Amino acid sequence: MAASPETAARNLPIYLGARLTAAMGIQIQSVTIAWEVYDRTRDPLALAWVGLAQFFPLVALSLYAGSFADRHDRRVTALVCQILYAVGAAALGGFALYGEGSVGPIYAILVGLGATRAFSWSARASLLPNIVSIERLARAIALSSTVGQTATIVGPALAGLIIATLGPVGAYVISSALGVVSAILLFVLRPRPFVPELGEPGLRRLLGGLDYVFKNRIVLGAISLDLFAVLFGGAVALLPIYAEDILNVGTTGFGLLRSAPAVGALVVAAAFARFPLERHAGIKMFVGVGAFGVATLVFALSKSFVVSLAALVVVGGADMVSVVVRQSLIQLHTPDHLRGRVSAVNMVFIGASNELGEFESGVTARLFGTVRAAVIGGVGTLMVTGLWAMMFPTLRNVDRLDARLDVRE
Repeated sequence: MAASPETAARNLPIYLGARLTAAMGIQIQSVTIAWEVYDRTRDPLALAWVGLAQFFPLVALSLYAGSFADRHDRRVTALVCQILYAVGAAALGGFALYGEGSVGPIYAILVGLGATRAFSWSARASLLPNIVSIERLARAIALSSTVGQTATIVGPALAGLIIATLGPVGAYVISSALGVVSAILLFVLRPRPFVPELGEPGLRRLLGGLDYVFKNRIVLGAISLDLFAVLFGGAVALLPIYAEDILNVGTTGFGLLRSAPAVGALVVAAAFARFPLERHAGIKMFVGVGAFGVATLVFALSKSFVVSLAALVVVGGADMVSVVVRQSLIQLHTPDHLRGRVSAVNMVFIGASNELGEFESGVTARLFGTVRAAVIGGVGTLMVTGLWAMMFPTLRNVDRLDARLDVRE
């Protein structure tokens, strides 16, 4: 049963407000962690461990978290996770205020936040179809992405200013407060009631999302393309080094560099919200991923702050094309009782691409140097794009993003 227009009109703004404040808090927290870790260690490999500390608990818990989202109230799950995010930010602030020397406690807190993210992602991703109708889902995803990217623009830039004026402690306090606001908004949200299917055996239920994804070539191709493209193209993980040692722009410049991809993503997401993608969705997804790789190469070789900003804007805009198409395909192609588990599988792939991408970038930067590492990432993304276009012709031929999912043969 689809959500009524009245329900969507009432709940969608609340959902978007919760997403805005949550994303803003997480962005401020993420930028502050990266800056503090590199400032304490001056070691690119330390940035690699930031991603890995969050990735392992995310992978370990994701399948269970997806099954949990298909059996329990998704709104309540997202609310509890948001409170835990706020507590984690407060703990990081306490360490920044009183901790000295080792960054070990930061990694320990990140492990807890990674576990929280496993449950939060599955609950939030599968909640949106209970707010809007299937026919309006693609536009709602674009609106949600627009809000998220707005936070991604404002968050890092604001974090840079806060770190420069109030230090990491002030940034963590603001991040925690934003988490509390998001939790309050989720508390007042009233989506359409979700009725779980409880009759499936435990292990079969746990693996249901994986089974569905690997049997569906369109969903598998879309998710795995993002995994490997972003895994190789994770130059954002190297931004503290670029800001400090290559471009020499300091904390404020670092915040602007972190915001630049979100500027491009916001423009594309807003365009899709106003003018939904109507034809040739599969081809446009591959073009977007290819442009992501080219822009990564430009950024890698740039010595100009302006050129680097422009390249990162293109990186974000190109990635958003892939995000909107991928998320729409996953939601439109997945039955409601499987959405939590399929979202969990998607989260593992995205987590692998982001967190393992950070780890890969840190390791290759340590072995080959920062610029060579970013170049390797851009070339790897282009190679993946061409290979996936050949391996998944059904995904390449997806035409319209609607409930019928018209695929041109």
